Amino acid sequence: MRFMIIVKATGDSEAGVMPSQKLIEQMGAYHAELVKAGVLLDGAGLKASSAGWRVRYSGKDRSVSEGPFADRQGLIAGYTLIQVKSREEALEWTRRYPNPAGEGVDAEIEVRQLFEAEDFA
Repeated sequence: MRFMIIVKATGDSEAGVMPSQKLIEQMGAYHAELVKAGVLLDGAGLKASSAGWRVRYSGKDRSVSEGPFADRQGLIAGYTLIQVKSREEALEWTRRYPNPAGEGVDAEIEVRQLFEAEDFA
């Protein structure tokens, strides 16, 4: 079972503010634990939406909108992709995920399970 741990964008991440050295070290240690356990598939931080674009589909037409995007609520700043044996194991790993905003600050991560080939008949 694969799960994506999604770190939501913030005003700081959209402004290009890099995480503190302490948080970078905590994330590094967490990801090293995932590697040691053999469950890490991928993980990365994403540049601000000002470096991205969106493609909108309307019938057969496509239009491109350059970032930054005002609707920050739907943006992500990074992700970690893990493969584990159960939902419970994924939940245990995500409970240990370092607070992406720094300890003591309100924050939220989102976890979503990926479809697998066997999910499609």
